[in-house]
Amino acid sequence: MADRILALSAVLALAAAGCGVLPAAERTAPASSGPATSAPAATVTASDQDTRPALAVTRSTMTEHLKVEVVGLNRVKGRHLIAQIRLSNTGTDQHLSWPGELGDRTRPLGAIKWASGIGVLDTRARAWLLPYVPVGSPCLCSDLDRDGLGRFIDPGRSVTVYAVLPAPSGNPATATVLTPATPPMLNVPISDEAPADDFPDPDAEPVSALTRRLILPSESLDRSEETADDGERLHVNLSSDVLFAVDKATLTAHASSIMARTAALIDASPAAVVTVAGHADSSGDDAINDPLSLRRAQAVRRALTALLSRDGVRIQAKGYGSRRPLYDNASDEGKRRNRRVTVTFPRPQPAAEEPVATTSPGPTGLSGTGTVDGRPFSLEVTGLRRLPGGLGLLTYTITNEGAAETWFNDLHRTQDWEAYKYRAATNVRLTDVAARRQYLPGRLEVPTDDGVDFHCACTDLSGVRLSTGKFAPGRAREFWNLFALPGTTETLKVKIGPFGDLQVPVR
Repeated sequence: MADRILALSAVLALAAAGCGVLPAAERTAPASSGPATSAPAATVTASDQDTRPALAVTRSTMTEHLKVEVVGLNRVKGRHLIAQIRLSNTGTDQHLSWPGELGDRTRPLGAIKWASGIGVLDTRARAWLLPYVPVGSPCLCSDLDRDGLGRFIDPGRSVTVYAVLPAPSGNPATATVLTPATPPMLNVPISDEAPADDFPDPDAEPVSALTRRLILPSESLDRSEETADDGERLHVNLSSDVLFAVDKATLTAHASSIMARTAALIDASPAAVVTVAGHADSSGDDAINDPLSLRRAQAVRRALTALLSRDGVRIQAKGYGSRRPLYDNASDEGKRRNRRVTVTFPRPQPAAEEPVATTSPGPTGLSGTGTVDGRPFSLEVTGLRRLPGGLGLLTYTITNEGAAETWFNDLHRTQDWEAYKYRAATNVRLTDVAARRQYLPGRLEVPTDDGVDFHCACTDLSGVRLSTGKFAPGRAREFWNLFALPGTTETLKVKIGPFGDLQVPVR
């Protein structure tokens, strides 16, 4: 049993290995503007369970009896965050393996032994923050081997793991805590008091911050444009099929309203420089695509210049031909979306900060029923909550109402043009009917050696989580997605997999 509990001695052993420590007795925490927001940490020893009160509680989507609790969230030196997560086996007869549940799904780690997927959401920077990466190690976090932790949690027992990561910008009083195993945990209070135990000091040796930019896409229902918001810039992809006739670079009559909307967005932004980039699909060759994409970008630049109501904005036009596709050119829809003119500029700043979501789920969510391969399933939307920074969190529960075990794969069966490399709960849409605008699941931008990869900012269904789509009779699982949310809309149409449309209030 001793090797299945996070012991203080294990943490000290990690520190002695070269990371340095943040000793509780010697640290100086920034002055707090109010009382501590988390209870003092209890010492966890090999014979003593962690009995601290939980700051947030949820359960693993993949493993039925795994309870996940945040028991510590401490800001250190004003710029680092120490997150402590208690994992409990609430079952009575099975040992539960925790490393696969907590591993970061956005990077290869080799051995599955790290609590590397613990993170927080930085809503101001529109970023997903993960544990620091020290030299020679993939994660400044709990390690199964190095910290003397057992791979399994006995029935009725728990293990507490930690991660050291950057603090979210803006010095917020609360944070959204993320794990690969669970829906996000909202409004977890951050304490500016030093944690009671010793943890690795990220200032003791070189470490790299690991962040994933959060991209929030939406599109008009007439498919004339789609917009991706990365927290710093808007990338407005205007459909060339709407703007121009085939093989032409003269704007059509239908382009006027699209140009007016785009110009209004630029006027509302702090943009001094705007880039307009023309793109083609893979049809034809560079001798045709390159000059045509440039002429189309120049036509859009001229139209926007005439429509802008403020001075001091410089618009640059470029043509890239077919060299920068957004989607796979193997499908007609992928090609259509790749034929575009992309206008990029700093995102407009919101007039006022949106209200922070509450942790209360509120009234019972809306429900529906459906069948998959003839098997009955039910759906309940448990929340559509507004977060700061224009973000929204959708949570929903799917239940197998049949008498036999069956698979539910419809959550990742999205249209081929938007398919991710990795299975995830991507087959979900929010629609603002009045504004005639559709919101797609957010995605995480992950740099790779040969470019950029994308992961869905939603429940993962790949790798060790592939079996999440397998439901026993009566089994319910909770899923989630992050979206952009329109600032004033109170109700959105929600479409999830094969289930019918639901009108869901934003809370």
